[in-house]
This record gives sequence, structure tokens and C-alpha cells, in this order.
Amino acid sequence: MKNLILISVIASVTLFCTPKKAPNETAENEISEVIQLIKAPLSPEFKDAKLNATNIDINANDSAYLIDFAFEVTNYALGRQTEDAATRGIANSDKGQHIHLIINNEPYSAHYEPAAHKNLPEGNYVALAFLSRSYHESVKNGQSFVLANINAGNNNAPFDETSQHLFYSRPKGSYKGPEIKNLLLDFFLINTELSADGNKIRATINGEIFMIDEWVPYYIKGLSPGELTVKLELLDVDGNAIEGPYNVVERKVTLTD
Repeated sequence: MKNLILISVIASVTLFCTPKKAPNETAENEISEVIQLIKAPLSPEFKDAKLNATNIDINANDSAYLIDFAFEVTNYALGRQTEDAATRGIANSDKGQHIHLIINNEPYSAHYEPAAHKNLPEGNYVALAFLSRSYHESVKNGQSFVLANINAGNNNAPFDETSQHLFYSRPKGSYKGPEIKNLLLDFFLINTELSADGNKIRATINGEIFMIDEWVPYYIKGLSPGELTVKLELLDVDGNAIEGPYNVVERKVTLTD
């Protein structure tokens, strides 16, 4: 069985302002005693990079469905190291630049070719794909992503693509040794902006609260080996949670020596 999927690419706006609770800038060799959140150094912009989905096929496979994604990448080289990767001081993929594919805001899978395959049970799914630098920082230029609502079977529960949405990206999984010195915090926004007098992200990191009003990547610093809990919440100007299936998300990662 093969179904036709409507794919919507929604322009999301990047707004750069100083966070209300500004993460403190810390010298690289300074020993931190508390958790800090600082804006990551500027990275290659890739302002002309584009991601499109040329096809999404759904095929019945016993009790599951095989979802085949075919992407078109323009002005961006998959499989290549981002030019400043060696100087970032953060976890980096030795396979190079790639696509992050997120299904229902679960942890992403990384794809180094313009194709992906998912075997999923019957249900309704929201797929977000975006271009990623080799060190897993998303490209945020308004045309670097694809958002698709996928109905596998008779479970039509449409996702409101016009509403405001938050998708979690990093940190993810486990980190070891020097990787825990600078831990990338990155997320993806749809149909919303962050500003000092508008919407914000409340980031709760091992109980420490940081208010974020710029859509940029951040480094979490001052961490020790153990379990790290990161919770992100999309809030309106009054500090109320913005309704949406993914606008509150919590993840745990493991840090080791």
C-alpha cells in the first residue's frame, strides 16, 4: 500500500536577542563550580542551504509500516566536516554533516545520505528533518528543514502545522571525557520567535533554571560525571506554557569520565 503525503515546509524566524538570565561567559580554562549556560561561538551560517523532501512513501509491512524518506539537499554537503569542527571543543561526528530526523519529538536519528527509512507501527506521526553541522548544531535559516504529518494506516490525528512548536535536538545519549566540558544545547522552533519581551524557552538543567530568549545554540558548562536532566518548555510572554504536543520535553543523558 502506498499513500501520498502532504509535506509542508514552514518558514521559522530566527530572532537574536540577549537572554534575560544571560548565561555567563566563562574562559575556556576556568573551573566552574555551578552549571552555566553560555551562547555557543558563531558557526558557519549556511544561509543558502536548503532541505526539501522529494518523496515520502508509506508501505504496509506485516503489522508495521515502512516509511521511506527521499530528500533533496542544496548548497550543503552531507558527509563533510564543518570547517570549524576541530576548534569547537564539543562532540563531533567523524562522518561529517548530516540530517537530523525527529519522529514525534523522540531522539533524532542522523542520516549522512539524502534518504532515511523508518519501520513504525500503525499510527499518526510528525516528522521533522533539518540540516545539521558535523557537531550536531542545526542549521536555522528558514529553508533548512522539512515538516511532515504522516498517517500510517487509519489513525488520522492531524498535526497543526500552523501552531507554535518546540522540538528537542541536543544533548542526547552519552558523553565521555572532554566531551562533557562543553555540552551542546540545541532545539528547533516552528512558527515562533523568541525575544526579551515575547516568547521564551525555560531550560531546567539538573534543577537550575535558565530563561532563553534567543534561538541560538548554547553550551552547558560546569558539569560533572553522572546523570544530566534537561527540560525545555516553550512559554508565552506571560510565562504560561504554549499549548502543543511537544512544547514540554525532558531528556536524560549520561556523563562519564
